[in-house]
Amino acid sequence: MKIIVPMAGRGSRLRPHSLTVPKPLIPVAGKPIVHRLVADIVGVLNQPIEEIAFILGDPAFFGDDVVASLKALATELGAKASIYRQLDPKGTGHAIMCAEPSLNGPAVIAYADTLIRADFNLDKDADSVIWTKKVANPSAYGVVNLNDKNEIIELVEKPETFVSDQAVIGIYYFKDVSVLKNELQYVLDNNIINGGEYQINDGIKRMMANGKIFKTGAVSEWMDCGNKAVTIETNQRMLGFLQKDGEQLIAKSAKLDNANIIEPCFIGENVHLKNCTVGPFVSIGKNTVIENSTVKNSLIQTNSKITNANLDNAMIGNHVVFDGHFEAISIGDYSVLE
Repeated sequence: MKIIVPMAGRGSRLRPHSLTVPKPLIPVAGKPIVHRLVADIVGVLNQPIEEIAFILGDPAFFGDDVVASLKALATELGAKASIYRQLDPKGTGHAIMCAEPSLNGPAVIAYADTLIRADFNLDKDADSVIWTKKVANPSAYGVVNLNDKNEIIELVEKPETFVSDQAVIGIYYFKDVSVLKNELQYVLDNNIINGGEYQINDGIKRMMANGKIFKTGAVSEWMDCGNKAVTIETNQRMLGFLQKDGEQLIAKSAKLDNANIIEPCFIGENVHLKNCTVGPFVSIGKNTVIENSTVKNSLIQTNSKITNANLDNAMIGNHVVFDGHFEAISIGDYSVLE
């Protein structure tokens, strides 16, 4: 089994946090989004992964440190890492084709801007499985249309009339991903464009038209990381799940001086909390110092210093110095507010 991860986008909706760190590498609940996503997919598949192919953007932004991080992730999961580049953003279908040498055999394709919780077995009779989540407002999503055999017969983007309440979350399994590759090659060769780009859906629709069987794989939780507000919400939900799983969330090297922690919280290596109340639902990256402050429902990354703060629904980047009394703030890397 292979995992293909297109992640070449700049994550503009999460700025300023994605100006210096690619969005999939931004930590949520103590671990980068893409690391957590891939590890969770491996857990769901419950079978050996031979290769993880990452499709990155411009090397000036997705540099050597990003590549090293992703290679370490693949090694940790017992897989070979392959690195590809999408230098011209031409859509989801084009991004997948940038990994053409890896597009053979069984594979999962997963877009690295979401997190999941799932527990199911892949349908061995299906040519493909599209992972979905039941939603309350299907008109806001791309959804699947099912026949009486619960096979997917159509993909419908933001339907004005009810089709189904099963939204496509951007994770796909292919029994043989070379079939998708061939159809996407046709899409590129014939300049089939939707929304100004080459889309994975056009390759999937061609597979359906040729009689391939598509089934759904439902996830119990689907958590977005698209912008500041939903990323903070995802951090809250993920911390709750990790607490239930019994995961160790407070580093042994953290220093607590008159600090009250209201769990669940993630406290990273060498964090120093002094005269603070932290939590619930706070994640703090390594080497950060927080003093004389109250923090809840917030994400604070590494190597920052926070003093005299009362934070709620805040997202603070790396190497930030903040001294003040604002609450629902969003501060990018290397900012100083004193």
